[in-house]
Amino acid sequence: MDQPLIQFKDTVKRFGDNPVLDGINLCIYRGEITAIIGKSGTGKSVLLKHIIGLLEPESGQVLFQGQPLAAMNKSARRALKQKCSYMFQESALFDFLTVFENIALPLRERTSLPDVEIQSRVQEKLQQLDLQNVESKHPSQLSGGMKKRVALARALVTNPEIILFDEPTTGLDPIRKSAVHSLISDYQKRFGFTAIIVSHEIPDVFFISQRIAMLDCGKILFEGTPEEIQHVTDPGVRNFIKGLESPHDGLTGIASQVMGQKRLKQEMNRLQRHKIPFSIVLLAVEKLDDIDRIAGHMASQTLFKTFADVVKQNIYLTDTCFRYDMNKMLVVLPDTDTDQAGQFCLKLSKKLENSDILKKPQSGAGFCFSVNAGIAQAKEESLLESLLADVESRQNIFYECRL
Repeated sequence: MDQPLIQFKDTVKRFGDNPVLDGINLCIYRGEITAIIGKSGTGKSVLLKHIIGLLEPESGQVLFQGQPLAAMNKSARRALKQKCSYMFQESALFDFLTVFENIALPLRERTSLPDVEIQSRVQEKLQQLDLQNVESKHPSQLSGGMKKRVALARALVTNPEIILFDEPTTGLDPIRKSAVHSLISDYQKRFGFTAIIVSHEIPDVFFISQRIAMLDCGKILFEGTPEEIQHVTDPGVRNFIKGLESPHDGLTGIASQVMGQKRLKQEMNRLQRHKIPFSIVLLAVEKLDDIDRIAGHMASQTLFKTFADVVKQNIYLTDTCFRYDMNKMLVVLPDTDTDQAGQFCLKLSKKLENSDILKKPQSGAGFCFSVNAGIAQAKEESLLESLLADVESRQNIFYECRL
């Protein structure tokens, strides 16, 4: 693997007699989103502050591109800080500045851009985060959730190489929470910045992260991919994740990924023991990134939620529909073969054609979206991993809507 962009080596930080970071080792790679999870008060925010030099370790090292931060001269440290943005947990907005001025502040402090370019960049962020109507207000006039969105806009406005997010979605409603995750993921894919996110939003943050690290009692208990953490056996990691898991997805109200995986295993057991067939249908809403750019991330997440509502209304009580990925749902159809699953897709397509539910939130927006459907029937000798890989490979457009 490539050299880490940022690396903690045996890093120790104490406050009094309390070792907040107790010899941690962690690698963060360029161009990835790394989520730092863990209980409150375990040092996640302390870890972030070491990356940009707000705190320094008592022993061990923090390295940037293999070079210890402690060995950098003032010029090199200043250059590193110019590459970073930080979204603080408490937003850290200036009450004496308007929303517009708060977002524009890093551009005025760090760049020599003309006012017209600053105006354009700030207006873009105001629109993307649904803040157009509050640009002249002061932070004291805003709700907690709105302050979060202003802070996020300020963190993104300089197009930084590294962004540190400290609980970016705390206090937001499900649609805005999902919109923020979508925005972070969308911008990271477009511009390739490295993101480190401190979050309790499980499993939502797993949908957008390439790597997960769990911090507990000053130690890194786990470091790996979102897929790997689902199968980890360490009781500390398992119990923490289990405590935050919900049976329902926060945005759509359909079953969570964890509950869906359990249902899949149950159906596989029924197939192997009693020869009762089942099929799965993977529904992927495509072109959401186009909607993000035209109408904003709130619009795309609202559309995904309303699409999930249509699917929910057209499955039987014995069926299961669950959130599979950021833009995907998986439907489990018991006692069904591929032909019957195809009939389900045909019926759903007709319901979508005759439904106004998807047109209302985005009426007149001037964009289109499509839904891909993949169908696979489980076999007695199938493994869940191969079944899911099979359904991923079979996706074809079965519905398209122009708004």
